Amino acid sequence: MKRTALGRMPCSVARTMDLLGDWWTPLVLREVFYEVHRFDEIQRVLGIARNTLADRLARLTAEGLLDRVPYQDKPARHEYVLTEKGRDFFPVLAAMVTWGDKWLTSEDGKPVDLVHSCGSAAHARTVCSECGEPFTADSVRARMGPGFPAELAGKPEVQARFT
Repeated sequence: MKRTALGRMPCSVARTMDLLGDWWTPLVLREVFYEVHRFDEIQRVLGIARNTLADRLARLTAEGLLDRVPYQDKPARHEYVLTEKGRDFFPVLAAMVTWGDKWLTSEDGKPVDLVHSCGSAAHARTVCSECGEPFTADSVRARMGPGFPAELAGKPEVQARFT
């Protein structure tokens, strides 16, 4: 089945989903965040098919979230390390963990605690970058940004979304 390309839509959610929108890609990134860097280790931990993992790693490398770094010459072996762009994805994963811990946790409790460098188990919290107040669905509205396509901006159905 062919996927619909979302990368050209005037929406950061759509563009992000175009890049990361299958279930394996965020899990591959999670493993690299958890210090699992080598192909065979990632494959073993996730139980992902080798060809699927190779595809995801190639895409993440091509898109600049991971670097492929040699760690052995004979035979040639590589590991995958996060780039700045890849490290910047961590808050997204942390938000997913926080949401999943709230809404999908079993009666046994959370499967993983994220421990901050201060030593405390913590969870992601999104606040306004300007005033520090919580960033919630009730406190935020969307408006067209400077990169919104002019040919769409004048359409009544689009204007209705942003008023």
